[in-house]
This record gives sequence, structure tokens and C-alpha cells, in this order.
Amino acid sequence: MVSRRNFLGGAALAAGTVSKVAMAALPEPVIQTSPDTQPPLQPASGRPYNPVVTLNGWTLPWRMNGGVKEFHLVAEPVVREMTPGFKAHLWGYNGQSPGPTIEVVEGDRVRIFVTNKLPEVTSMHWHGQRLPCGMDGVTGLTQAPIAPGKTYVYEFVARRPGTFMYHPHADEMVQMAMGMMGLWITHPKGKHPLIDPVDRDYVFLLNAYDIEPGSATPKIMTMLDFNLWTWNSRVFPGIAPLVARQGEKVRIRVGNLTMTNHPIHLHGHEFMVTGTDGGPVPRSARWPEVTTDVAVGQMRQLDFIADEEGDWAFHCHKSHHTMNAMGHNVPTMIGVDHRQLARKITQLVPDYMVMGERGMHDMTEMEMPLPDNTAAMMTGNGPFGPVGMGGMFSMLKVRKDQKAGDYSDPGWFKHPPGTLAHEWQGPLAEPARPAASAGTPAVEVNIRKPTGAHHGH
Repeated sequence: MVSRRNFLGGAALAAGTVSKVAMAALPEPVIQTSPDTQPPLQPASGRPYNPVVTLNGWTLPWRMNGGVKEFHLVAEPVVREMTPGFKAHLWGYNGQSPGPTIEVVEGDRVRIFVTNKLPEVTSMHWHGQRLPCGMDGVTGLTQAPIAPGKTYVYEFVARRPGTFMYHPHADEMVQMAMGMMGLWITHPKGKHPLIDPVDRDYVFLLNAYDIEPGSATPKIMTMLDFNLWTWNSRVFPGIAPLVARQGEKVRIRVGNLTMTNHPIHLHGHEFMVTGTDGGPVPRSARWPEVTTDVAVGQMRQLDFIADEEGDWAFHCHKSHHTMNAMGHNVPTMIGVDHRQLARKITQLVPDYMVMGERGMHDMTEMEMPLPDNTAAMMTGNGPFGPVGMGGMFSMLKVRKDQKAGDYSDPGWFKHPPGTLAHEWQGPLAEPARPAASAGTPAVEVNIRKPTGAHHGH
């Protein structure tokens, strides 16, 4: 944490935004730079609630002032460790991207001070909230922009419970591509007919970047061909596991501020989609799933019982979203015998390595030199060798002896005898294959790539 005097020294406030008296009384901005998952922030003031755990993130502290819950967000350039050995130069809030999670209770009056330490104007949009139009944060439409060095104040009542997001509505393409976003949780004020209490409540944002290997700043003009697909601006193996005690009820809230949809898939369990950013889903409209699609600008709330012990994969089911630092113009080399060519190339380039003729898994075992500040494409080690994943991939770790409220990583699961797949050592019968019709010649399909006007489409 840094002091208000040191962080805001010399910053004047725009007329009509925050008075000099209010400036002197601003809550100190709390700064967090650690990429580790912080423990849930138990409410020290205000009404009680069961706090969330932000994956590789944290909850913003507040202060009570005359019955109003006050927060202070600082928009600023940040350095975010995406995975050990790889850091990105982003824009965010209070030292991190995404910014800290804001937690309030239904009916709370909330006052949020937003200080702009960016080189250009910004604003703050409270995605999904019911509030006065003048607090909606759309630059030029509902408010003047927040100029560099200025502080604006937003104040409204948290009118309905749910999971929401915050992000700028000023130079949005640039600022969101640089990582400016965060989560907002409004807890129900009491027992709610559609919102069940849970034992563990996780939350994270889906975001994406295009950062060239060896560099650190995102390419802000990229529309779809991102090469880093992240959860809370982290890529596997930098994403923390979600842990639970066997039998606990778990909630996972997932918000999507990327440029595409993400089918989020959980192994070993079924869940119900119990909420969206529009509110809780009626019980009659719920059904069991193992995968749910989260579209752009949406949130999905997943509830389930963690009743199966193990280390269960949890990931986006778009396969290229579980890889890091991908190139998009690499030809497919599966089945190509390039041994003769490789021998000739190694005479000129001794360290040349053949890749892709048997698929890409070999890359997980290669000790390939990488540019500085670059995440390996397929990486991570498990108890049985390379996991060969990246991007939007983590694990749900369920243990019968995990203590309630303990979010520490329990290590790798010890499989009971007789429950682990293993190499077969006995005789094998010939596998069944479809019989070819008599007299039918084998068909070979030749494919010629199109050229000319359609090249590159």
C-alpha cells in the first residue's frame, strides 16, 4: 500500500468532480502487485457476507464514511507477471490487471473515487449495474472524460445482487486491449430464494492479448488473432488451482471481456448455470452441464458439489485457447519426412530442430531456447510428465482432508490402487475395422491449395 500523499502528489481535480475538501479526505489507494491468489477479504465493517476468492487476484479494501462504502481505484500503467519468467506491460488499476474485485452488499450506498494516472483520458463503466444514467461512465454521452491527473467520483446504490464487471468507456479498444477491467460482486442482503449459500466462491475474468515473443506490450490493433488467452491476465502454468474439500458446494463466476466466446469445461463434475450478469437464473430454467459457453461481455455463475476427489482439469474447450505464444501462419508438417532436408540445414544451422512431423507434443519435452520474456507454447509439468498446455487452463483440486477455508495447494493427487490408467502388458486382440466392399478401389484425395485473389482469406 502507498500513501495518498505519495501517490496523488500534485494531482489537481477537475471542477465539478471532487472538491478540495473531498480531495483531502480521499481514502488512500491500496496497491497490490503480487500475482498470487489472495485470501478472501472478510468484511471488517458494513453488513456481513461470505466473500469471494479472486483467482490470482484480490479484493479492494474500503472504508465506511457516514454509512457510505468508499473505494478508491487508480487507473495506471502496471507490470503483470503472466506466468513465471514472463511479464507484460499493461494498463490496469491499483497495481494490477485486472483491477481488484469490488465487493458490496445489496442496498449498500457506494462511493468510488477514480483517479487517472494514464497518459490519456479515461472513464469508468459499471457493466450490468442499475444506476443513475449520469453514473454509467460513457465518455461524451453520460459524462465528461477523466483527464490525466484528475479524479472523478461515482456514487450509487447497489440495487441488485449478482456478478458485474467494470471497464472504461473511453478509447475502449486501446484501454481494454491493454488490460483495463475488473469484477464487481454484489452479495444478497439476506437469504435469497435463487442464490444458495456456498462454501467456496471463486471469481475470475477471461481476457486476451497479442504480445510478440520477446516483447512485453500488447498489440492493440489485433481483433481476433490473439496469442495469449488468459484468466485474470495469467496463463498456465501461472494460473492458480481452485481447491475444495470433498462435499463442499462451490461457486465459480466467470466474466468474459475478450473478443470471442469461450466454452468453459469442467472435468469430473456436473454444474448448474445459476446466474448471469442479468441476475440469478430461475430454478425451473436450470439444467446440468459440464461445459457452458460464455459470450463476449457476459458472465456465467456455475454451482456444483465437489464430490469427486482428484485433480480435475478446468479449461476453455477451444483447443488453441490452451496454448501460449502461438504463431498463426505455421504450416502443418504432420506426416512429412524432412530428414534429408534437416541434415542439410543442420550443416548451416547446427541447433536446427525438426518440429511437427509427429504432432506438437514433442515441444513439451524440448529444451528449446526462447526469447527473453516469453512463455513456452505448451508447458507445465504434472506428476506423470509434461501437461503440454497453456493459456486458459487450470485445475480443480478436491481433497477429503482439505480444511474448510484452506485455499492452499494440496499438491498432486495420490490415486487409490486400481484407479490409475496404465500400460497394458497382456495380449491384444486385432482391433475391429469396417470391412471394405469387394471390388472397391482405394481412394486417394489430392488437395490443391487455392491461389490468387483468395490467398490469405
